[in-house]
Amino acid sequence: MSNLLPQEETSFVPGRENSREFRSALAQFPTGVTIVTCNSEIGPLGVTANSFTSISLDPALIMWCPTKSSKRYSAFMAANHFAVHVMPVEEKELCLSFSRSGQAFDDVDWHFSSKQVPLLDCSLARFECKRFADYDGGDHSLLLGLVEKASVFEGVPLTFSQGGFNTPEKEKERHLNAWRDADLTETYQTARNI
Repeated sequence: MSNLLPQEETSFVPGRENSREFRSALAQFPTGVTIVTCNSEIGPLGVTANSFTSISLDPALIMWCPTKSSKRYSAFMAANHFAVHVMPVEEKELCLSFSRSGQAFDDVDWHFSSKQVPLLDCSLARFECKRFADYDGGDHSLLLGLVEKASVFEGVPLTFSQGGFNTPEKEKERHLNAWRDADLTETYQTARNI
């Protein structure tokens, strides 16, 4: 039996007329935050993405999903090699910079890989990939990478949900609110049982 207060359910069939509601429903699922980099005709390029997942251990495959409406879309789709950087909580501002500009490399220490892919020096994990396959995914593409090298570092991952970054301060506030709500729930349950 749940201790939560009764919640009102909203259900709908996703479509163009309620795409905002569908996006809000998807935002309930927390994701990690990555910066994906490649070399392009205009030089090093990066983009912040949370559409990243592991696909296979053998072969080692990952996937990320660039949006077709992005000005950087064609460069990433043309790249034979790219890197996915799992970002730590301290790099929220860098993630915001790469969400606004593909050339935000002035804000970070980085170097080129042997395949000439820009590699950020501040990630928790880095996956250096060779393009394996791509598939149509509606308003996004599904881009699979064969991981040629993986690197792991220490730290706390930056996450994103409900339209915002989850920082330690936000998590602390969320936990305090949960405790407060739990106290209210207990009071509510006691009142119902009287």
